[in-house]
Amino acid sequence: QVQLEESGGGLVQAGDSLRLSCAASGRTFSSYIMGWFRQAPGKEREFVAAMSKSGGNRDYADSVKDRFTISTDNAKNTVYLQMNSLKPEDTAVYYCAVNKYALTRSPNLYHYWGQGIQVTVSS
Repeated sequence: QVQLEESGGGLVQAGDSLRLSCAASGRTFSSYIMGWFRQAPGKEREFVAAMSKSGGNRDYADSVKDRFTISTDNAKNTVYLQMNSLKPEDTAVYYCAVNKYALTRSPNLYHYWGQGIQVTVSS
């Protein structure tokens, strides 16, 4: 089992930056894939970014590429999402997730999820 806990969300203005953290505990392996997803009201959960804990591969949704950066601190079992140049359309509940096998954009293939944290970007 893996437990995930997000932190760092909040209310910011358009153009601001925010860094989300996700602390993992339990059985965490270096081969795991760490991902971030988000869900806005009335919309489906969508992929934001993912990376292997080893750091070899990263993937970003087109909507956040060049603005968001995913990174990990394996010593702390923590994954981060640095969000710059935030836009009102980035407003959503952000979720951290773990996939045990492969880097993928499909939320259905992730095995563990955090409880989510609200990010609100005002215009």
